[in-house]
Amino acid sequence: METLFEIIHEDAELLVVNKPAGLVCHPTKGDEYSSLVSRARLHLKTSVTPHLVHRLDRETSGIVLFAKTAEVARALGKIWEARGVTKEYLAIVHGHVLAERGEIDAPLGKDDSSRVAIKDTVRPDGAAAQTGFVVEKRFTHVLPSRPEQPFTLLRLRPLTGRKHQIRIHLASVGHPIVGDKIYGGDEDLYLALVENRLTADQQARLILPQHALHAASLEFEWQGQSRRFAAAPEADFEKFCRGC
Repeated sequence: METLFEIIHEDAELLVVNKPAGLVCHPTKGDEYSSLVSRARLHLKTSVTPHLVHRLDRETSGIVLFAKTAEVARALGKIWEARGVTKEYLAIVHGHVLAERGEIDAPLGKDDSSRVAIKDTVRPDGAAAQTGFVVEKRFTHVLPSRPEQPFTLLRLRPLTGRKHQIRIHLASVGHPIVGDKIYGGDEDLYLALVENRLTADQQARLILPQHALHAASLEFEWQGQSRRFAAAPEADFEKFCRGC
């Protein structure tokens, strides 16, 4: 039987899981293993209906929270709407980020010039967006048939929750996330993926099969207590950071 997901925490109200990279959150036309929600239904069987409180992009791994009742889902939704949640992400980006810490403050909106319908960009008339960052590690990596290249491992805290916010902000300051097919500099990589024409050369240019973004932790007040849930990145992510 296929493994559904890593369970970080479970009680009568909450189910917290570590979503694998490459898995969509919402059900599709695929089999019962093809989305995070359908896997949660399998895990909970018929006794409980899982309510997805928030979501991650398909290629982003990490912490996702389910509520086990509609009442709990509504209460958690209010916390999210009030920005009462502290989120931390880990990302591997191209280049050495010079500042030890900082904040990217740039409004985001639809990229009207892109062939990718879901792509957004920094634009002055966009919605306000801020992302804080701290450098965890700078390192280099020797890749096949290429000279040694610089990379940085960042810990990020989005202060707003715009679509693709972290990915766009990092690309906008010249440090796109490794493996990002939309914001990595050549959006044809994304189109090639969805059109089933991604070549071996294109895959090699991406370096990693999924973009290197991981939702590392969530923290919020719940039932009078501070709750924090955390999960480590996947093996490919950690191996790359070690420079193996």
